Amino acid sequence: MSGVSEMDRRYIPNSLRADGDSRKIRGHAIVFDTKSVNLGGFREIIRKEAVDRTIREALDVRALVDHDSAKILGRTRAGTLALRVDARGLAVEIDPPDTTAARDILESVRRGDVTGMSFAFRTLEDDWHMEEGEPIREVIDMTISEVSIVTFPAYTPTDVHVAMRSLTAFQANGMTIDMARKVHKTRLAR
Repeated sequence: MSGVSEMDRRYIPNSLRADGDSRKIRGHAIVFDTKSVNLGGFREIIRKEAVDRTIREALDVRALVDHDSAKILGRTRAGTLALRVDARGLAVEIDPPDTTAARDILESVRRGDVTGMSFAFRTLEDDWHMEEGEPIREVIDMTISEVSIVTFPAYTPTDVHVAMRSLTAFQANGMTIDMARKVHKTRLAR
């Protein structure tokens, strides 16, 4: 199966907020150049240029609650989700609908009960290296399909399946970093 058809999800704790009496929700779905928590044997860094394709091609990204497509909060194509790059990362502004799911999450964000975001993406280019004995994956190019307001991190094995396959290639007996890159790029090209 091609790695391009599989989706990764990442949870980012941050200062998600609802603006006063406004119904807008703002936060950062991605924080650049920061190591993730351990994702099952490796850590990950999202580089600033990794989001360029999504912004440049104006991909149709949706905002959801807990990655649930039945709880849609906004969409770039509809103008109810805005994405922009700032010094910290990929900033989002959501203008949620007047639905039960949106009212519930808006209240939870206002109260401070929910403060995190997550994103779903397909990796198009990554780079692996070792740092202090730990494999590090740097995502250099990707397509983002979704940003979510989330309550808890949800790192299941399928969430990191593409990256785990790439990590396995990197760690294979006698494989160099250059060989791991070639294997991963070959899988993506299929």
